[in-house]
Amino acid sequence: MIAGFLAAQGFAQKALTWEELKAKFEATNPTLKAAHDNIDESRAQEVTAYLRPNPDFSLTGDGFQISRNKGVWQPFSGVFEVPSISYLHERQHKRELRLQSAQENTEVTISQYADQERSLIFNLRNAFVQALQAKAVLQNAKQNLDYWDRELSVNHDRFRAGDLAEVDYDRLVLQRVQFESDYETALVNVRTAKITLLQLLNDRTPIEGFDVAGPFEYSPELKSLEQFRTIALSARPDLKAAVQSVDMARTNYQLAIANGSTDPTFGLWFTHNASIANPFADNTMGLSVSIPLRIFDRNQGEKARTRIDIARNERLRDAAEAQVFNDVDSAYVTLQSGLNLLRPYKEKYLSLSLAVRDKVAFAYQHGGASLLDYLDAEKAFRDTQLAYINLVGSYLVAAAQMNMAVGREVFE
Repeated sequence: MIAGFLAAQGFAQKALTWEELKAKFEATNPTLKAAHDNIDESRAQEVTAYLRPNPDFSLTGDGFQISRNKGVWQPFSGVFEVPSISYLHERQHKRELRLQSAQENTEVTISQYADQERSLIFNLRNAFVQALQAKAVLQNAKQNLDYWDRELSVNHDRFRAGDLAEVDYDRLVLQRVQFESDYETALVNVRTAKITLLQLLNDRTPIEGFDVAGPFEYSPELKSLEQFRTIALSARPDLKAAVQSVDMARTNYQLAIANGSTDPTFGLWFTHNASIANPFADNTMGLSVSIPLRIFDRNQGEKARTRIDIARNERLRDAAEAQVFNDVDSAYVTLQSGLNLLRPYKEKYLSLSLAVRDKVAFAYQHGGASLLDYLDAEKAFRDTQLAYINLVGSYLVAAAQMNMAVGREVFE
């Protein structure tokens, strides 16, 4: 029976626990690191969104003589320069709304990153469970092989003593092929599971120097479905991103309304030239205000689009919430089914298969059972043990599925 912690198989490196494996994955996985860069990019866009308009500077020269007048041509004597500066004033809190929209986009990006991390952690957890299951199967195969070798030793002594027919002993020897095959297959599966983990970690460590360890067992306790649903509604990052997208859509609609308003441009200029109205005013200053005439609303399409986008995101939010309930309910049913199968194995079938095998083996050694009965009992024990290991593995995968469904680890 497989229970408790699985020890490392003699590798040089310390076996990684789930928490250590997860921490290393978050630090090294290139896909996750690339996704995190999206957050930094979004934060950089916040800076751009809140930038003020730059003032415009212009320099005007006027008074160039281009033709002779009474035989006199002095093209530069009457030239005067007019330096001016103008500034566009944004109304209706356009800058603030752009910043708010950019900040809300960053929040959505963070939630989307958490959702991608949730999916990748699920893949990592599955690979971790497969590695533990492969190690459990390997341990079971090794125990079965060792047991059969001891049985062969006992029956070899019986054969030499004339208490066992040669054909029966040969059949027992041939049976060892099945145990050897199980053991070699288990070795391959362990290595394959470790290769998958190393790929997720982006690690080039040799397989012989890498191992994982953790409890390969199930918990008989299970929270209610409503508890899992409540946790999921507060923790699922994709649902959170959907809610944040609705808020961002509303901000974008407000920004579209603000962008439809007119923005005045204020101008200021200076001249060093006598005014026609006042010949004694050599240095003069002028002011101007330029206001666009909104005869045609050129932003009405954007207003309509952003208003529709609010409704679209609200529907996506409702769909995300429905998906949350679907994921939680499916994971819960799978967990319940696994527990319903595991409990009788734990309480009865494992010990019963062992007892039957040992009793039939004892009876066979003392002439009270046939060779066929003995082989059938051994096969039933091996199948029962392997079925239990596979059920535990399925339960742990279902637990990982529930972790993914609720958005955080509710099963360690």
